Amino acid sequence: MRQVLLRTTLALSALACATHATAAPSPAVDKAAAEDASIAPPDLAALIECRKEVPDFLALEPALRDPLKAVALGWKPLPQVNQFMTEFELVKPITVFGHATSHIAFAGDSIMAILDLPDPRPLAHQLDLETGIDTPEKAIFGKQLRETEKTDPASGQTLIQAIILNVSNVASHPGKTLAGCSYNLDTEGPDPAPETAAPTPQAKAAP
Repeated sequence: MRQVLLRTTLALSALACATHATAAPSPAVDKAAAEDASIAPPDLAALIECRKEVPDFLALEPALRDPLKAVALGWKPLPQVNQFMTEFELVKPITVFGHATSHIAFAGDSIMAILDLPDPRPLAHQLDLETGIDTPEKAIFGKQLRETEKTDPASGQTLIQAIILNVSNVASHPGKTLAGCSYNLDTEGPDPAPETAAPTPQAKAAP
């Protein structure tokens, strides 16, 4: 659990160091699972508050790749000011953690609300989150809420799904608090067997 939370803290820390970039990659999700998914109107508040599961997050991938599908959901794509974030303005505001907002963002395996809160610490304390980083310039808090594991008997690999609540700030959005959920999907298990090198043919003996 600590390793998953550490990876999330490091990802949020990298996000916080990126400012005023011009392009942002789409969140890293399982494209094979989401490629042909039809997009139903998602419960964004439930996703942001970690009340959903990894497949619910993956179902948003088509909207993140296709602006027209995002617009159809009532999401207006916003200019990129952080190279790790894809941002949208919502036609209909939502309420998360007791705060209304019409500004959401995606970064990696996370979906976040961008709140008009200059200091993330009171919200992090309210949600009883663990401290990842806390300096005058940067604050990152998080807590793993649940984890599920499923082992494939054939390969011996274990599929791990971890749901992590997080609150932070970022230099590219001064005076704002980022609050949301990371839907972490990972595998662990035996490494593939190394390939066996083909035997070198023996040289023919000289006559």
